[in-house]
Amino acid sequence: MEAILLQYGWVLIVLIILEGLLAADNAVVMAVMVRHLPRDQQKKALFYGLFGALIFRFSALFIITVLVNYWQIQALGAAYLLFMSAKNIYDLRHKEDSTDETNEKVAKRGSGFWMTVLKVEAADIAFAIDSMLAAVAIAVTLPELGHFDIGGINGGQFAVMLLGGFIGVIMMRFAAQWFVKVLNDYPSLETAAFLIVGWVGVKLVVLTLSHERVGILPVEFPHSTAWEVTFWVVLIAIALVGYLVGVRNKQHTH
Repeated sequence: MEAILLQYGWVLIVLIILEGLLAADNAVVMAVMVRHLPRDQQKKALFYGLFGALIFRFSALFIITVLVNYWQIQALGAAYLLFMSAKNIYDLRHKEDSTDETNEKVAKRGSGFWMTVLKVEAADIAFAIDSMLAAVAIAVTLPELGHFDIGGINGGQFAVMLLGGFIGVIMMRFAAQWFVKVLNDYPSLETAAFLIVGWVGVKLVVLTLSHERVGILPVEFPHSTAWEVTFWVVLIAIALVGYLVGVRNKQHTH
């Protein structure tokens, strides 16, 4: 029994690390989504949005074998992130010099609290499918614990996945909150943030194209070492260059 519990503990640690890695790029997207809100509403939007996402993840564990067939969820998520990235980078590059017009745009962008909450939830749903499938693949390697099933998965394995997902959402919430603070302190980082959003959109495109019902890319490609290394190297490079430019611009304004 002790050996089984040790295996469960090890897999839980692996799931937490996995969720932490996934939370890093997802959190940038969340931070960008709520940044247009007044500061006192940003934390609330993240809390409500990710709370709803947590409920979705819990519910989805019961029907993960059904959700896996719907590649359209990640396709829609990819399309939205790519559109949001391109549109906002275009807007940032074509800002009007008029102060009045700029203030009007900021006021307009500052509206829509509940719509922002819905967008945060929708984005997490697009991200969640892949992370949950990875969690299932890891958890089912564990020996069964207990004599009951939940959603077609052994109760012990289900509990590990649920706990790992719960911790992952909490990590994402605090990571997103930190990214919001960084974007507020370094406004010129916004372009880099939207580039990262676009790159995460590309990640969802890859996941969609490699879905077994689409079959354009090999099913195993999104989890291959080559793609994982490429994705993180590009993401870190964008973040590093954006940070260096942001620091330089902030120094020039003082």
